[in-house]
Amino acid sequence: MPPKSTSSRRCGLFFRRKPVRWIAAGLVVLLLAAGALWWLSGGPEEPIRTQARITVMSGPGRNEPVTLDTTLYRPSSASAAHPVPAVLLAHGFGNSKDGVSSDARRLARSGYAVLTWSARGFGASTGQVHLNDPDYEVADAQRLIDVLAQRNDIVHDGVGDPRVAAMGASYGGALALLLAGHDPRVDSVVAEITWNDLSRALFPNNAAMPNGSGTAPGVFKKAWAGALFGSNVLRARINPANAANQPPNANQLSAATCGRLSEPVCRMYLESATTGRASAQTQQLLYRSSPASVIDRIRVPTLLLQGAHDTLFPLDQADANARGISANGAPVHVAWFNGGHDAGAPTDAELTRLRDLTSEWLGHYLQRSGAQPASSFSYSNASGLGLSQPGVRITSYATAHYPGLSGNTAARGIALTGTAQHVANPPNGTPAALSSLPGLGALLSLAGNVPSVTGADREINGEHAQFDSAPLHQPVTVVGAPTVGIRVSSSASEAVLFAKLYDVNDNGDARLINDAAAPLRLTRLTSSLSDAKPVTVTLPAAAYTFDKGHRLRLVLATADQAYSGPAEPALYTVALATSSTGITLPQVTARAQNSQDNGWQLVLAVSIAVVLAGVIGAICIARWRRGHGSRGRPVLDATLRDVPLAVRGLRKTYRGGFVAVSGVGFEVAANQVVGLLGPNGAGKTTTLRMLLGLIKPSGGEARIFGYRSEPGAPVLSNVGALVEGPGFLPHLSGRENLALYWRATGRPAQDAHMDDVLEVAALGEAIDRKVRTYSHGMKQRLAIAQAMLGMPRLLLLDEPTDGLDPPQIAVMRSVLQRYAVDGRAVLVSSHLLAEVEQTCSHVVVMHQGRSIAAGGVSEVIGGSPTVVLEVDDPERAAQLLRKLPQVEAVQQTREGLVITAPGDRSAMVAALVHAGIGIERVVPRRRLEDAFLSLIAQQPTVDPVSAESTSGVNA
Repeated sequence: MPPKSTSSRRCGLFFRRKPVRWIAAGLVVLLLAAGALWWLSGGPEEPIRTQARITVMSGPGRNEPVTLDTTLYRPSSASAAHPVPAVLLAHGFGNSKDGVSSDARRLARSGYAVLTWSARGFGASTGQVHLNDPDYEVADAQRLIDVLAQRNDIVHDGVGDPRVAAMGASYGGALALLLAGHDPRVDSVVAEITWNDLSRALFPNNAAMPNGSGTAPGVFKKAWAGALFGSNVLRARINPANAANQPPNANQLSAATCGRLSEPVCRMYLESATTGRASAQTQQLLYRSSPASVIDRIRVPTLLLQGAHDTLFPLDQADANARGISANGAPVHVAWFNGGHDAGAPTDAELTRLRDLTSEWLGHYLQRSGAQPASSFSYSNASGLGLSQPGVRITSYATAHYPGLSGNTAARGIALTGTAQHVANPPNGTPAALSSLPGLGALLSLAGNVPSVTGADREINGEHAQFDSAPLHQPVTVVGAPTVGIRVSSSASEAVLFAKLYDVNDNGDARLINDAAAPLRLTRLTSSLSDAKPVTVTLPAAAYTFDKGHRLRLVLATADQAYSGPAEPALYTVALATSSTGITLPQVTARAQNSQDNGWQLVLAVSIAVVLAGVIGAICIARWRRGHGSRGRPVLDATLRDVPLAVRGLRKTYRGGFVAVSGVGFEVAANQVVGLLGPNGAGKTTTLRMLLGLIKPSGGEARIFGYRSEPGAPVLSNVGALVEGPGFLPHLSGRENLALYWRATGRPAQDAHMDDVLEVAALGEAIDRKVRTYSHGMKQRLAIAQAMLGMPRLLLLDEPTDGLDPPQIAVMRSVLQRYAVDGRAVLVSSHLLAEVEQTCSHVVVMHQGRSIAAGGVSEVIGGSPTVVLEVDDPERAAQLLRKLPQVEAVQQTREGLVITAPGDRSAMVAALVHAGIGIERVVPRRRLEDAFLSLIAQQPTVDPVSAESTSGVNA
């Protein structure tokens, strides 16, 4: 008996017992319910917005006035009778309150009163920038809590104690943490892409554990410091000379250089940019403006969101915050996401994940609703197979406890090889390698796909040492900060190096992980390498997968354009530590997780799924009951049980006598990728439609794993298909369309292999956008992924590469070849003959509704009548050859003269020799395109109405 699912049996009983009119009525009700949900999903009303300029007193004596430009967003329902909790939402450096307005509105629509303001020195606020100094920016925020405490529409936990969360990103995130350390009225913190210790963030040294802390001074991030402190919003717009034309004094120099920066901050920047080092005063100022200074006093629930693509505030900064706050007993959740200062805004999918985490966090700790969020760890990993960026996809994972940067399971050691190498430090750091530019890391990552800037081409010859691993036998994922031991010697007492980790693919192209370098300042160097003490280097933390067959490459460079290094030229000797087994990669055991939909979206999706399931079920059952066994032929041919597809004498004649398909026959064996070729009108799509039971054949049959394929046949559950272009619900996202399609099959969600097919779609953040925004190529990729849902044993694809660009086509080629394993098979209809030749193991050629040839690609190509001739006089040779009777065509190409001449070609060669034309090379030009054109040309023209041939050719 053919396979029959439980859902189809139940559905059959339902349709036998219930009249069709009741089914139709039920579907109408469901559609109306879905429409009502859609109508009601418009969301809460726009919040009430109140702008005010508030003067507060701050400074060391709390007697210095500053005017802050503020905006309060509050729900229209907020009142003394129905108070709401509050959020203080701070902005990033160089921005103003306008930069967080959209987030403020979103939070207000979720039931919070949100107070935003332009920090002193920014926007329309007065004062100067003190870098989140406790006496200035932090004191300002405390006064804003006082303002909230005076409102009766804010929830209070005590007299003068409003229930409030501090929230912000980067500059605003550090302020939120500092505020929680200085003001006990703060009930929760959400801090994003921010720092722990600004002195270590701007002057890092990764030459010692743990987390880059060491006794040697750090290396100055001159590019990032210049981008921050040189921002136009801070600089003076007009610098008039004095009337006496006297030389400018120090105060005028400071004003012209630093503008709205306070005098201590300006002095700190000028000194650091000049010397490239942090003085004791600079370290004290930066530490005072850092959460590290009050980390032991932060005892409120804290959500830390940190970008993995961030050379300004790397993941180790969030790690230090997490460890410090957790030590106080406060709940902490750490989330790494695929974004950061170098990557710009996170993707739509990542943004949804971060917003869900924030909503859950604030909902529990401010609104006192929902279960307590777990003090856990989540991260995103860019890995796997993709189409838009081959080799890249984003998956999020979670684990119950934050593992730090060393992982929660045994670390993986990867051996590195390479002898000791001499490297030169260039004078004044010129020329220097380029690892990253402030805010442009994403662009460099994209440029990494261009061979001219990848791998060693990104490094300067003579200025870097490299150590490689062997090709990996299996994929390896690192989650945390890799470590490696090195030795360095030099006649100079000090050296600055930059450690980088590359991923080297099969072609030798190298990608710098997250475009990040670990700066190292080494002191007390010896002149002999044998006397050099081993140094443990902590590389930038990451969540990254190295694919099978790739190699790891450790690079130690002497100069980097993003940092300040020694001005004097020097020569260093660099080697791996003698006791080192290579590079150590921290590992994390975690579970994959999916983003959650909003409640109404889930209800709407389920409603639509029910409608689709009912319609599809009705159609399939009706077709199965009409067609099952109707022809009186055996349901199962046991001899073909292991053959994915067998076609015998398939024919389709339409009314009026038009014969679309006449006598098509071939087989698709297990583990084969078979190309179905033919010119327009050959009958390829009609054949595919008959194979899928979408139309009934007029004669012949097709069997799938031995069972007849006809409308409603249960065996079709083993087939995935894309025929005549994709079709999706435009108002739903790509992910929702895939989920609804799978739910309509009635099979368990875990059988869908959703993660695998999302790799094929490779739509990135677009997978969660509405399909109406997709291009044709994006819809095509989504349709291919839909066809692969459940990993069906037979895949039928009609022009799958339509709308894809060349890199995407190349990846699809690999996808199809890897799919046809473990007894699965693929039949591909395509007009791209070169792609079929590279992708398929077998081909079937159709012409005028008939299969005219079939077999292995090499067998079909072997009959090609085309050769390539290289001669010393192409023009004269072409004229001579065109006169020979056996020569059908002559074409001049870059590879030589392409001659189409069936049969014996010796006369052609003899004629050239007799004419005195030198022949350098004669080679067959066996291409699928040539064989295809030759086969088509040899076929007689057949009247599609009168054709009656039913013979087939078996592959």
